[in-house]
Amino acid sequence: MKGITFTGNRTLDVMNFPDPAPGPRDVILEIKASGMCGTDLGAYRSPTGRVAVGVQRVEGPVIAGHEPCGVVVAVGSAIDEREVKIGQRVMDHHYDGCGICRHCNTGWTQMCLDGAVAYGYGGHGAHAKFMRVAAHSLVALPDEVAFPAGAAIACGTGTAYGALKRIGLEGDETLAVFGQGPVGLSATLLAVEMGAQVIAVEMSPERRQLALDWGADAVIDPTSVDPVEAIKELTHGEGADKTVDCTSSVDARRAAVRATRIWGTACMVGIGGDLHIDVTPDLIFRQLNIVGHWTFSKTVQADCARFIADRKIELDQIFTHRWDIAQAAEAYTLFDQAKTGKGVFVSFD
Repeated sequence: MKGITFTGNRTLDVMNFPDPAPGPRDVILEIKASGMCGTDLGAYRSPTGRVAVGVQRVEGPVIAGHEPCGVVVAVGSAIDEREVKIGQRVMDHHYDGCGICRHCNTGWTQMCLDGAVAYGYGGHGAHAKFMRVAAHSLVALPDEVAFPAGAAIACGTGTAYGALKRIGLEGDETLAVFGQGPVGLSATLLAVEMGAQVIAVEMSPERRQLALDWGADAVIDPTSVDPVEAIKELTHGEGADKTVDCTSSVDARRAAVRATRIWGTACMVGIGGDLHIDVTPDLIFRQLNIVGHWTFSKTVQADCARFIADRKIELDQIFTHRWDIAQAAEAYTLFDQAKTGKGVFVSFD
């Protein structure tokens, strides 16, 4: 089979790999959709084609992609049919851990005390026709949810949902979302569905328009106005009840903290970068909560899928581009420009 690997400094290769075979407690997925996530750009842009996420299981080239969604086509010898069946539609919670520590046992495999493997980084990912995963990492995909939407839930959209749940967003609150890439756009859409007033902060005019199309009440261009002052103007001088930064930008993170009202909560979601604030006036004297949030548990992933299914949310609209594996270089070159919505690979022949 063919698989996409990142080779460093914004280059990639489509390589040939053996079709995977399941171990006793593994399953093989035929990938129907593999989403492109902002975290993938970290590896794509790095000099080595890799980033340090979890434990390294695979030596040599690693198949990229950590938003797997597809159909079970083979199961290991120790798998009971009550666990998973051939033909089942599934997403994957894209980590593998020890399976016995308290974090693994509560569905937070990425927090494994022995170290977790993140598929697409330390283990082969979903940018290929087939993928071997641990059976315990599977999450059922509701029949009402299409495969591309399931891929989005498997990381980007699921992360946004998890962050909104983590900060306890309520329908009578105002949320400011910094960055309108795949995670930020998902946060905007989901927060609107939850009843919140949403302010989207984004440099790209194309992405600001996407945020408006998805229901944002207001958009702010941080290159033309001070986003903190603009958010205060929209909130009677107080700031947003909650803010979420999806950018990892130092300036955006500082603005997210300072745009949060007294007693409010600022959530950091974007991977990488630093947070530079003046602790006393920005944090202590404003009684602020700052939360770091990394993806989600298996339970939250399933809850996100059910939330989208029950509300008949057309999540497929987040994908502005669908790609064949042969178009991998073009796909990542475009994604790297940070002007579009989400991309997804749907064909791997």
